[in-house]
Amino acid sequence: MNPPVLRPIQAISELGLSQAPERLAFDAPPSELRLLVHGLSAGFPSPAGDYVEDALDLNQYLIQNKPATFLFTVRGDSMMGASIEDGDKVVVDRALKPKHQDIIVAVVNGDYTIKRLYKYRGTIELRPENSNYPAITFTDGAELQVWGVVVGVVRKYINKAAPHAQQRHTTHS
Repeated sequence: MNPPVLRPIQAISELGLSQAPERLAFDAPPSELRLLVHGLSAGFPSPAGDYVEDALDLNQYLIQNKPATFLFTVRGDSMMGASIEDGDKVVVDRALKPKHQDIIVAVVNGDYTIKRLYKYRGTIELRPENSNYPAITFTDGAELQVWGVVVGVVRKYINKAAPHAQQRHTTHS
């Protein structure tokens, strides 16, 4: 019994897919944010701590291979257990070789999907991080088309259309 074959996709245009990833700008300026180097406690706050200001460039932090890195917008809730939710942007690097337990973007039956890759004793599965969905298994001779490896996620908590954002805007104008 031969294990399923993992095959990278050469070009998105060859597939004729409707879900296109967003290419990153090659000449994007550095996007440095002020960073306070201090651990945040998710439990009780610490009364003492040293604050050191530094800068964080999100491009350097999230991107290793700029020409091979893309953004996808996540649709659905199958990866909630991995803290990847509907509307999040995931950063995907096509140059990385997928490993066991990596979160990957794959093309299955012509559709993009984001799942955790499991490779164990010749069996390959794409597992969701939500028990409401089944794993996608690949039988003997089946091909898994790995598009890229997820290296980060970006989530926006404040929506411009949210009522509190509109209220804040109207009270300050």
